[in-house]
Amino acid sequence: MDTMSLTATAVSSPACVADARDTARDFVDGLAHPVAADAADTVVLVVSELVTNALRHGGGACTLDLCEHPGSIEVAVHDRSTQAPRMRTLDLHGDTGGFGWPMVGRLAHATFVTHSSAGGKTVSALLPR
Repeated sequence: MDTMSLTATAVSSPACVADARDTARDFVDGLAHPVAADAADTVVLVVSELVTNALRHGGGACTLDLCEHPGSIEVAVHDRSTQAPRMRTLDLHGDTGGFGWPMVGRLAHATFVTHSSAGGKTVSALLPR
């Protein structure tokens, strides 16, 4: 199977999360071996969540990598923070959230965090095709 990958840089601006979602949608729509519509929506949702978290908690800028694998789509977001995502108390009043990371964990086959020797981290999620 031919694989496809994409790297896009996001900066800390209100439009960058929407741009990341558009990039993810274009990526899955452009795959030689299409993914199911619900799987494509999941990729877009996870990209939105991980980029939002990176911008909010990761030092203000991030890089998005998308890679096609035979059984999955990998979403990887690199940011400047060394702190891994953590479970937080859910805010049922909508002020501080806490829902995103558990949601990513439920949607993904696997999630993992790797730290860079140059600083920062990469948060990755393997999503079903």
